[in-house]
Amino acid sequence: MKPPEFHDRMLSLGLARVSEAAALASASLIGRGNEREADQAAVNAMREQLNKLEIAGVVVIGEGERDEAPMLYIGEEVGTGEGPAVDIALDPLEGTTLTAKDMPNALTVIAMGPRGSMLHAPDVYMDKLAIGPGHAPGTVTMAMSPSERVTALAVAKGCSTGDITVCVLERPRHADMIAEIRTTGAAIRLITDGDVAGVIHCAEPSTGIDMYMGQGGAPEGVLAAAALKCMGGQMLGRLVFRNDDEKARADKAGIKNLDRVYTRDDMITGDVIFAATGVTDGSILPGVKREPGVLTSETILMRSKTGSVRRMTYRHPIGG
Repeated sequence: MKPPEFHDRMLSLGLARVSEAAALASASLIGRGNEREADQAAVNAMREQLNKLEIAGVVVIGEGERDEAPMLYIGEEVGTGEGPAVDIALDPLEGTTLTAKDMPNALTVIAMGPRGSMLHAPDVYMDKLAIGPGHAPGTVTMAMSPSERVTALAVAKGCSTGDITVCVLERPRHADMIAEIRTTGAAIRLITDGDVAGVIHCAEPSTGIDMYMGQGGAPEGVLAAAALKCMGGQMLGRLVFRNDDEKARADKAGIKNLDRVYTRDDMITGDVIFAATGVTDGSILPGVKREPGVLTSETILMRSKTGSVRRMTYRHPIGG
């Protein structure tokens, strides 16, 4: 018997419900100072909704190894077990600190593709470089210095380097890179957390971001690549290993070439669907709004096969 096909159109609305449920569950923890509790609420809601979908799903990008359950761990099987075999990449609450402190750009994020279509990235750092759509391949490369990347993108856009804005995760490890970018006259938007949103910014014209660069989590890199696969744009990533333990994680994930530069399409090799729901207000999505008897959320739902981008508002009655 032929295995069930990955019907991305049929599954997309279900994926949006998964993302929405996680955002709504974590909304009551916004500004409450408890990162762990907010994350757990999102995890529980996401798992419950995923298990209602008619899929044979495996989490390939999740929240750590199996011994860290009850998180949605790498290798966990989700769905009813009936339906297409799919890979799932997720971050039930991207920005736990942002949620706990009621800071901008906390999201719930999930992507789904056919089995074997997503890079099984180990939990290490990834050096990331991303730009928006409409540019020739190789416009910017990992071999370029930060200032060379800014100059190359400015040439491609037909503007000055002073017109370029680069998004960077604010971390001590990026101090030299930030200093070099500033020598070009480019603007820098520093973010405290949430580099999936940081990469998406490049492909969303309203954000004013032209480029993302810097080191962040490799699993988040795969999620970001899934979003750019839908929105258009280029992304490059190279895994960064700080010790032998991290190299062993890569070996366990089946990665042999530790110096490989992955393109967007290396990280996501097939059609993918992507959903994200705002938890706190951000530059991509508004956060969950609470009114008497109602919670309102907004979700962005994207399909790489068609390049479609939907924004959906969900009003959820609460209380009795």
